[in-house]
This record gives sequence, C-alpha cells and structure tokens, in this order.
Amino acid sequence: MSKEDLVVLAVDDDMINLKLLKSMLMKSGNVKEVIEAKNGSDAIGVLKSRNDIDLILLDIIMPVMGGIEMLKVVRADDNLRQLPIIVLTTDETKKSEALEFGANGFLMKPIRNNDLIQKIATVIV
Repeated sequence: MSKEDLVVLAVDDDMINLKLLKSMLMKSGNVKEVIEAKNGSDAIGVLKSRNDIDLILLDIIMPVMGGIEMLKVVRADDNLRQLPIIVLTTDETKKSEALEFGANGFLMKPIRNNDLIQKIATVIV
C-alpha cells in the first residue's frame, strides 16, 4: 500500500462534514477515492463489500450505529481488525473510550486540513 493511492472510508451522519473531508482528502494528493457512509451500519456494509479500504475516518456520535459500536465490530472481525481508524468528534470525553476500543488516532472537530493529513501520515505505515 502506498501513501499516494489511499482509499478512505469516511463515516459521518453530517453530509457537510463528509463533503469537507472528501474535499480535504482529494486535495492532499494522497487519496485516490473517498467512500462516504452516513452511519456505522452503512460503513460495515461497505467494508463487507470492498476489500480495498486503507483507512477509516469515523465520527463517534451517529444514529443507527455510532462510532464506538462500529469500532467494536471492526476490531472483532479477523478480516477488518488491522484497518487503521481515526476517530473524529466534538466530544473530547469520548477520546479515551475510542482509543480503548482500538482507534489508532483521534481528531477534534472542526477538522483542520493540516491536522488531518498529519494524523493520516502517522497511522498509515
């Protein structure tokens, strides 16, 4: 896997946040595709149907299936558990819980472009 051709799954129930993430990622030059999902349940469906996801950007507070629940599902699945996951949220109290359940990194919203690119560089090896 190269840092120049990443496929990123962005999971957030706010369509504006998804569009902003996609724009930042595509402008970085390191991402070839951003797949959007509006909740953890939809994201799990994407992960089951595609095997080319390199990174998950995951909101914590979402309807249907939130980020912590999705983290638990991904980390319990032998085929998915190695995927890097960066958690994005406005609730700093969720940081330790997200890291406890296997998040590789954490960013507070609103996300700044440089912070996002730097965090991705630290989790993609």
